[in-house]
Formats: sequence, C-alpha cells, structure tokens
Amino acid sequence: MKMKKVLSTLLTGAMVLSLFGCGEASTTAQPAETAPETTQTEEAATPKADAPEETAASGDQIDLTMWCIATESDSNRHSYEAAIADMAEKYPNVNFTWEAFENQSYKTKIKAAVSANEMPDIFFTWSCAFLGDFVEAGKVYCLDDAYENYKSELPEVMMGNSTYDGKHYGVPLTMNIVGLFANMELLEQVGYTEIPGTYEEFIACCDALKAAGIIPFGCAGKETWCVTEYLESVIEKSAGADTLNDIFAGKATWNNQDVADAVDTFQGLVNNGYFDPSGIGLTNDEVKNNFMAGKYAFYMNGTWNCADFAANADFKDKVKVGEFPVINADKSRLGQLIGGPSDTLAVAASSPNAEMAAEYTFELGKLICHYGYLDGCGLPAWTPYGDTSSVNELTQTVASIVAGADTMVLFGDTAMTADSANTYLSYVDQVYGCLLDGQQFIEGLAKDIQ
Repeated sequence: MKMKKVLSTLLTGAMVLSLFGCGEASTTAQPAETAPETTQTEEAATPKADAPEETAASGDQIDLTMWCIATESDSNRHSYEAAIADMAEKYPNVNFTWEAFENQSYKTKIKAAVSANEMPDIFFTWSCAFLGDFVEAGKVYCLDDAYENYKSELPEVMMGNSTYDGKHYGVPLTMNIVGLFANMELLEQVGYTEIPGTYEEFIACCDALKAAGIIPFGCAGKETWCVTEYLESVIEKSAGADTLNDIFAGKATWNNQDVADAVDTFQGLVNNGYFDPSGIGLTNDEVKNNFMAGKYAFYMNGTWNCADFAANADFKDKVKVGEFPVINADKSRLGQLIGGPSDTLAVAASSPNAEMAAEYTFELGKLICHYGYLDGCGLPAWTPYGDTSSVNELTQTVASIVAGADTMVLFGDTAMTADSANTYLSYVDQVYGCLLDGQQFIEGLAKDIQ
C-alpha cells in the first residue's frame, strides 16, 4: 500500500472523528478507588542494533516511569518493546521503567492513581472523555509547547480527541475500528467464500453454521468492553451513527426506540444460539484463542488483532476482516464504523520532570506508532515513514474500509464520561446476560445517566 494512500485514508477518518466533540474538558475526576496489584513489571529493553542515531541532549541522569496496557498477551506488546529499546539508545541519560496492566484492571488503577495524585510520569490513556476527566481535574501536563516540534509528523486532526479547550494533552498512537473477523475455512464449509454483505445473508450464514454444529460467535462476557464491540455495531447499523454519537456525547437521550429495537436484535442473536454460551465466563484472550483454534466462525473486536492473526502461520490464510452489515437501511449505511483514534500517551502534571517527559512521550509515541503499524496493530496516527511494504493484508483491508467511511463513533466507554461509562457497561452486561430487554435498557439508562 502506498504511503500517500494510507495517510489520506487516516486523515479522512480522523477529520470526521475530530468533529465528535471531545474538544471540551469533561466533568470531574473519579473518587479514589483501591488499585489492583500490578500484573507485571518490565525494565527498559536492551537497545537494538539498528536503533536510530542518538539525538538526545546530554544531561544529568533522570528517572521516568510509565504505565500502559501492553501486557505479554497484548497485540501491541512488541511495538512497545521495540520502541523502548530504541529510546534507551536515543536517551542514554533517561532511566526508564514501565509497568503493564490488564485492560480492565488498568482503568481502575489509573483512576485511583489520579485521585490520589500517585501517577507515573507517563501513562497510557484512552482519549475523549476518559482523558478529559483527568484534564478537568488538573492532573495532566499540557503538551502544547512540546507539540510544536512534532507538527510536521503528527497532523493536528489526529490530536482532536485529546484536545480540550484548545490545548493538547495527549500523544495519539494508532487508530482502530471494530472489525468483523471471519474464519473462512468454517464459512466455506457452509457454502460461503466471502463474508456476507447484507444482514439477511449474514443471518442465513449464521443459521447454516449453527445447523452444521459450528458456533457463529464468541464473545468475552468477563470483559464487558468486548460485548460493546458487538452491541454498539448492532445499534449503529440499526439507529445510525449520528444517533449513537449524540447519545454518547450527551446531546440526546438514551430513551430512543431505535436503540431499544437494536438491543432486542442483539439479544435475539444471543437467544438464537449464535453465541458460545460458555463465553459469558471467558476472558477476551480465551475467546480470541478459541476463534483462532476454529471454535467460532466470527469474532467482533478491534482491528489491533490483525497483528496476531497475521503472525499466526496456521491461521493467517484462513481469516478475513470486513464491516458489520446494515440492519436498517433507512437509518444507517455501510461506512459507519465504531472506532477511531483513541490509544494515547499522556504526562502527569505531578511529574518532577514533566518537560522532559513530554519530549520523551512524543518520541516514544512516534516509535510505538511506527512499530505498531508495521506489526498490524492499527493504522498510524503519525505520518508513516520508512519501508511499510511489510504491512499485512488484513491491516491493508482495514485501511480500505476506513477509506470508505463517512462517520465514526468512538467506543462508548471512552466517548462517555467515566461515571456514565460505568453505568453504561453495567447495563450492557445485563443485556448480554438477558436480564434486561431493549425497553428496560433505554429507560434505565435515560434515568441513570443525566
């Protein structure tokens, strides 16, 4: 894929998403919570032989710490390790240590650390309202000055979701959407050589799979954000992207009949036996491994998974990625996607070396983006550089899907404020467990989210 085409694709998607409304700081920060134990600690990796030429200014040795979610099983792990190895050579005066935490536990940990003012120098965050809460609380260092040195490499449109009241507070990494991944070996067993393009064909395919003893979907009920990957896609392709965007932004009420109908549609997929019943007690890693092992035909999740799928020699030729089909053509259309630039690095205002940490964060973010793109963990927020010919076919397909997008809706638990997101996830969990129907879902959320 040509670099010019890739960059044009990304800018188009980002420009759309930058209109979403993250430019104003959110509400208040969350109350202190008890932080879970660290799941793993990593020291800076050994510098690679081909690391970039040393450019850091000499100076006194300083310590910088970072928290992130790039655990051993995370698709982005290699991009972090490779970037940190390069940084060790580029900044020999920086003693850099980092810790990685599982996605869900990290959300609790970083909120507690912000409330207690016990943050690392650099921390991973999701953009929009998630980061906005921390900005509103005055706990995040403004990156305006440092950004001046990187404007030519990091387009302003990519900064939209981490800009509040006109000031920049985050360094974006890669951008992703929710993809409909399919094990084509299983689909071919029931007569499909491509991912079904219409909802009617999609349901017929699921029925054929079920009749053949193949489970259509796997979904990790232990991690509610995984359920939202399915539910939000169904809502968007039923009620329309603008409706969902307005609801997440607090500009419209949850009490919307189209949303209720979409929730009932999703629940119908569950009740029809399209989902693995054991999935409600599984983690995302377990579901993902089951998908690669051939237990499910479809897996709806972020396109960062392209890296792991493309790297698996036994699976890479079996998997394709597409867009979830339109359910209500009067309200939605192809090209309306869930996702956008979200993964971000930020600097704590309390860091004793905040100015240096800001520079370090931009350099580190650029490298994580570079290696993540080459690995297929997402499309780059930064302008691509170097040889990108090794980017896998799945990621190139995702780039084509994004190129055809006209609207993106950022992941709900990121787009909404923290309190609202927690309430929302609680209701989503009850929907997956069939404890609430569509009407109860919209009425409850309209009442509980102000």
